[in-house]
Amino acid sequence: MRAVIQRVKSASVSVDGKVVGEIGKGILAYVGVEKGDVEADLRFISSKIASLRIFGDSEGRMNLSVKDIGGSVLVISQFTLLGDCTKGRRPSFDRAESPGEAKVLYERVAVALREEGLKVETGEFQAHMEVESVNDGPVTFILESRKGE
Repeated sequence: MRAVIQRVKSASVSVDGKVVGEIGKGILAYVGVEKGDVEADLRFISSKIASLRIFGDSEGRMNLSVKDIGGSVLVISQFTLLGDCTKGRRPSFDRAESPGEAKVLYERVAVALREEGLKVETGEFQAHMEVESVNDGPVTFILESRKGE
């Protein structure tokens, strides 16, 4: 599983012109499900999102997590994170999980974050979405549950 997380002041996602998810200060998380991902992968990603210390403390140092600041998380499904652009000019999505399996794990990431006590909003799986955000920093990280395999 791969996620790109951004520290944001606010973020929202719309489908067909209607806002389906919106947060204030927190994390915008784009999540891609890879073939072979299991419970351990979604637990790794959700735990990192909830506990990664990327928010400033009173001295401006990155010492606080989204949980520590009472922030929210907007989770967006994004299979293109698994795109391979090394050959040719068209990305290959062979590493991306099939939609049925991916949807289950994507939704479970949101559930796991809620279990961490976070307010979580989501996009709409397989929909064409418009995402708006006000990045804070910008601060952006890439998380991979199977790095080094």
